[in-house]
Amino acid sequence: MAGHSKWANIKRQKARVDAVKGKIFAKMSREIIVSARMGGDPAGNFQLRTAIDKAKAAGVPNDNIDRAIAKGSGNLSADNSFEAIRYEGYGPGGIAVLIEALTDNRNRTAADLRAAFSKSSGNLGETGCVGWMFEQKGVVTILHPGDEETLLEAALEAGAETYELTTVLGRRDEDIPAAELFCAPADLETLDTSLKAQGLTVHQAELRWLPNNTVLVDDPDQARLLVKLMDALEDLDDVQSVTANFDIAEELMDAIAA
Repeated sequence: MAGHSKWANIKRQKARVDAVKGKIFAKMSREIIVSARMGGDPAGNFQLRTAIDKAKAAGVPNDNIDRAIAKGSGNLSADNSFEAIRYEGYGPGGIAVLIEALTDNRNRTAADLRAAFSKSSGNLGETGCVGWMFEQKGVVTILHPGDEETLLEAALEAGAETYELTTVLGRRDEDIPAAELFCAPADLETLDTSLKAQGLTVHQAELRWLPNNTVLVDDPDQARLLVKLMDALEDLDDVQSVTANFDIAEELMDAIAA
């Protein structure tokens, strides 16, 4: 399973900044609206429940969440024509990039993505061009996992395939000890339920695309272009998530950020 890189940690910090700015609120609300189409009761709609948990973890106010549920359920007037689309492309140096979007205008989204790629020496590709380099997994993040032996027992009992120790950025920008447990996509709800039944604190559960292999980028110019591309893609309103198969050495990442 792909490890946590310096880039992954920076993405977490950026997510916190975006949350403060309110940028992430619209993305989370859109995800809740789409999930609520299958039923507005979180107890009977796991996809909605995980979308709500993710929004709360990002600091989205309860009023925003309730309003999004009402829109998705048809209880509030809203343009509810969003559809989920996956886009694929190549970053500088042939780095594979996978993008998940929720959009109400395919032409607009494709044009925005194409522009973002071209400005960073990349290009938007055809469906399937890099998708085979990634695998979708269910991921449940728990807080304060305790010692690793206890975590291993919990993971085995819950049916997780593997786990990784990590940290989650808290509301006060402090690092909170955490662990991510991985499973097959179809087993995500079962894993989530089992971990909660064991009394563990589940931070969020989600489906995530993970690269099968990563490419270590050590060229400063390529690294800068990649960071620029990832930032540009994640800043687009229609984009929900961006995954790429690169890693950047910590020293180089620090030099770029300086």
